[in-house]
Amino acid sequence: MDASSTTVGAQVGAQKRPAADPLAPYQAADFPWYGLDDGWTGRRWLMQAGAGGRDGAPVDYGTLGHGDEPARAYEPRDVRKFAVVVTMARRDSRRSADNTGTLEATSASSAAWLAGSGLLAATWPGQLDRTLRQDWLDQQTALAWDLADDLDGPGWSPLTLPVNGLPQPFRYRESEYGWVLAGEAPGVLLGAYGRGVSAYGAGFATVPDLTAYTRP
Repeated sequence: MDASSTTVGAQVGAQKRPAADPLAPYQAADFPWYGLDDGWTGRRWLMQAGAGGRDGAPVDYGTLGHGDEPARAYEPRDVRKFAVVVTMARRDSRRSADNTGTLEATSASSAAWLAGSGLLAATWPGQLDRTLRQDWLDQQTALAWDLADDLDGPGWSPLTLPVNGLPQPFRYRESEYGWVLAGEAPGVLLGAYGRGVSAYGAGFATVPDLTAYTRP
């Protein structure tokens, strides 16, 4: 068999392989997923379910999007309106990504960090050149980490929002890029971030059917 035949055969085989089920990582989690409650009537879309480390490791967290889809290129910050909910498992300890040690237990600060870094990724200043943009990301990421590590500090305000219909305390902050909040919910830790959608009107609920969330 010549090289061209091998290439064609590989392409045909790839076409015949079924696409990965985007719901599979979410369905593999051992904790409930949370999204915006029924008060949200807009678009819902899948983002990413993150694993704790090596293949086969438990899913530790994931995100579900609401509103406008992620930007594919630079755009003015006031174009998209969205809210993203971060669900994080409660873990007493976790294996490191390289499987050589353990990480500290998850906490509301962990969820705040994921939400803060998610907001940065969604609102990066694309008009900067690559070097300046990386400097900006490094600076803002360090700031987000410091803020997440001090949820009781002056950088955060209290905010009570419904979770499955019951009031739940959160820590909340705003910036020129959007808002971030973090707290707890039955069985999990919750974070959220958004822009153009009011956090004060948000409510959270367990997701009974993930098929309500489509791929963006």
